Amino acid sequence: MSRAFVKESDGDEAEGLLPDRPISSHPNYVTPGGLRQLHRSLEALERERQALRERPDDVAARARLPKVEQDLRYFRQRLQTAIEVQPPPNTDTVRFGCVVEIENEGGQRHSYRIVGEDEADASQGRISWISPLARALRDHRVDDEVEWPRPDGAVQVTIVGIRTA
Repeated sequence: MSRAFVKESDGDEAEGLLPDRPISSHPNYVTPGGLRQLHRSLEALERERQALRERPDDVAARARLPKVEQDLRYFRQRLQTAIEVQPPPNTDTVRFGCVVEIENEGGQRHSYRIVGEDEADASQGRISWISPLARALRDHRVDDEVEWPRPDGAVQVTIVGIRTA
C-alpha cells in the first residue's frame, strides 16, 4: 500500500491532542464570583478527566478526553492570569462589576452587569467589559445618553440606574 496519502505525525503533536483554545489578548479581569466559577470549572474538568481515564476501553471516553484536556489547559491559563477586581462599594459612574440599567429609544429597559470575558452571558444579563456596550457605558453616569455601536447601526440608550452587585 502506498503511504503517499497517509498523514504521519511530525512528532510535534501528541496523539489526540487538540490545539489550545484562543486566549484573549486583553487583561483577564474577573469578579470574585467569576474567579470562583473558574476554580469550579477547573475542578469539574479535573474530575471528568480522571473519570474518563478510568475507562480506557470506552470509545466515547477516549473521544471526549482530548476536549477535556484542551479545556483544562484553557482554564489553568485563565486562572493563572486572572486579575480579581472587587466591585466598587458604591459608585455614581459605570465601572467593572456594576449593574447598569439602560433604556432604549423605545422605552424598553434592560439591566447588564459588566463582568470578565469568561463570565459573560448576555442571556443572563452579564456582558464582558470589552463588549461594545460596556465600552460605551464605561465612566458614564445616570441620565447620560450613550451611543451603543452595533453592527446594524448605533442605538441611543440612556443610563437610568447604576448599582453595585
